[in-house]
Amino acid sequence: MSLKPSRGLYLYLKVLSTALEDDLLTHDESNILKILASSLGVSASDVGPAMDVAKGIDRSPFKDEEYDDHQIGDASTYQSALIAALDDEVISEDEWAMLNTLRGLLGIQPNEHALIEEAIRSMSASDEDGMRRIERLAHFITVCPYY
Repeated sequence: MSLKPSRGLYLYLKVLSTALEDDLLTHDESNILKILASSLGVSASDVGPAMDVAKGIDRSPFKDEEYDDHQIGDASTYQSALIAALDDEVISEDEWAMLNTLRGLLGIQPNEHALIEEAIRSMSASDEDGMRRIERLAHFITVCPYY
């Protein structure tokens, strides 16, 4: 099956390639990628072929296209990926790299990142895992600050 170029697929492939830099895909990374695929409109049937492209088995459907335009929903996509990373016990260096790649690709600005952090904090009161997520967010911000 050939992949049809789209902004969502482009972003997904870039983050997937970052996740595969160490030739391992952990369960936590897979969870982030699953949420990311859903958020970016990458169908489940495209995930396997995308993996083959990211591993260099198949050719990329992209030539020199760049999808650096900022779109509505980008902040929500990043927020979903950040929450997925926070919901496991530890944010690994690989997860940090994936989030940094995604943040750069989506063009998340410092003020947007601050709003996303605030949204995560405000959700914590109504979420049974909220306080643990806040603790991990504080650790994440300390270890991997957004400039």
